[in-house]
Amino acid sequence: MPKTINIAGASGYWGESAMATPQLLSAHKSGEIHLDYIVFDYLAEITMSILARAKDKAPDKAGYARDFVDAVIQPHARDIAETGIKLISNAGGVNPEACGRAVRNIISEAGLKLKVAVVTGDALMADLKNIQSAQPVDMFSGAALPPSEKIASINAYLGAFPIAKALAAGADVIITGRAVDSAVTLGACIYEFGWAEDDWDRLASGSLCGHILECGPQVTGGNFTDWELAGDVTEIGYPIAEVREDGSFVITKPPDTAGLVSVGTVSEQMLYEIGDPQAYILPDVICDFSDVTITQIDPDRVEVSSAKGRPAPTHYKTCLTYADGFRAGLYLTFLGNRATDKAAHFAQAAVSRAETALRASNLGPFTEVSQEIIGNGSQMGACYDASEIVMKLAVKHADARGVGLFLRELNGTYLATPPGLSAFTGAGRPKPSPVVRLFSYLTPKSDVTISIDIDGKTLIYEDTLFDSDAPPPRPNPPKSVSGKARVKVEDLAWARSGDKGDKANIGVIARRPEFMDALWSALTTEFIGEAFSHFMEDKAEVQRFYLPGSHAINFLMDRSLGGGGAASLRNDAQAKGFAQILLSQTISVPAVLAKSAQS
Repeated sequence: MPKTINIAGASGYWGESAMATPQLLSAHKSGEIHLDYIVFDYLAEITMSILARAKDKAPDKAGYARDFVDAVIQPHARDIAETGIKLISNAGGVNPEACGRAVRNIISEAGLKLKVAVVTGDALMADLKNIQSAQPVDMFSGAALPPSEKIASINAYLGAFPIAKALAAGADVIITGRAVDSAVTLGACIYEFGWAEDDWDRLASGSLCGHILECGPQVTGGNFTDWELAGDVTEIGYPIAEVREDGSFVITKPPDTAGLVSVGTVSEQMLYEIGDPQAYILPDVICDFSDVTITQIDPDRVEVSSAKGRPAPTHYKTCLTYADGFRAGLYLTFLGNRATDKAAHFAQAAVSRAETALRASNLGPFTEVSQEIIGNGSQMGACYDASEIVMKLAVKHADARGVGLFLRELNGTYLATPPGLSAFTGAGRPKPSPVVRLFSYLTPKSDVTISIDIDGKTLIYEDTLFDSDAPPPRPNPPKSVSGKARVKVEDLAWARSGDKGDKANIGVIARRPEFMDALWSALTTEFIGEAFSHFMEDKAEVQRFYLPGSHAINFLMDRSLGGGGAASLRNDAQAKGFAQILLSQTISVPAVLAKSAQS
């Protein structure tokens, strides 16, 4: 039988629910499933800046994802040792060495024999003077490098081969700093199958597998268009990939768990937060997902075909975070007649008073003021149909720790919810917080030294540089069709949206292949630009890409998130609800398709 390895995805971001690891370990120990690896993704650009500030305050004890230490290693180290399952995580953040020390201390105190590897080399703050001399410009905006006193972190996005080298040296637990999200999965595949640095198609396929696992329960029913089908997400199952040597794989989940693994859930996750599907650029390979097929083979078992790949880039994408002032915000509720007018009047008065106080103090004007009245169409735009609400959820408890646990689990359920959830980034107890912006540029791989520390033994990984290949030709687009029957986009498609800095993407997947022509004909770049004009800056570009293998379209909207992430004052700074806005739009299609969609 061809070799297969089983990899489970247990964390999609820092703050994820702690339920995944015990769920997966329990299912493995009971014999319900078999696992070789559990992988954890904790990092995002905003996370790096938060961790950088934490490290400044406590260099020996902070700057990494404590969740991995406190909720994974501390309670489950013995089970991990007994099962032989290997853990791979980017929990190191901006201080992987400290994370490694904390993990090793727990293992040592428990009397266990687990080898811990720490991968470093992504942190480039020590090279700031050389970076300033090179004068890089932002790869998206063309902006100049910010002043050194404002810079909080500089990290290159490392790849998967250092992880594979650590596994080959016998590591049981691997901790990296800023590796790309999919690298924790790809590293295991490289090691297990012996994939070479120029096995482009296999490397692209392993990267796709990592991309599908990296957001945990988003591929098992969380944030899914047909969210009702996922059932009670209290006990949603976390994803497992059964990976074959050729790079194809099957996505499933532990039996007797809630959630759903379907063509729709897997397709949505494949398109989540990508740009050009034929040029998904990673440190180890440039991926082409356009011809990937996604097939339901059994209930909660979906097969994903191999992807295509091209030679790896010669540079690492590098993200620098820097401070750009401060921000604060809060939510208020207005009820009764003319509630919208009340809110607008209050906002105008509050801002005017604040501006008067600024002038009196000689502090200069606000750099940005953002007002969104949720419930009057500010998010849905032209297709507003009372589909917006503001929800407040609160608890009381005799012990502060009880409330803390509630907040943690509320936060940890975000990836498993029905789609369309969004909130003001950083909301909660209002107080000033730093605005953190991104500056992205390229660093030659030859300028980065990657080290692997395995319990005191140091290994060095050196990149191999390859010549680039020409990009593949674009697939022939679907044929043009027209009609007068009106249907909601949701009748024809699934969709999911996400962010990349100040760019938003929406992946749209035809529910049936025969719907693709109508979707392509109706959902033009002009249609998208008009539907999202209330979010996009003037003359911002909309790009459209076709994926024939999965009967899908991907849209990429530039300058649509008010700066994105923590730099944005938007209610939905990460485009989490954009797909729901598009699905609510009405389009014209042939009558026969409308009848088929509604049957």
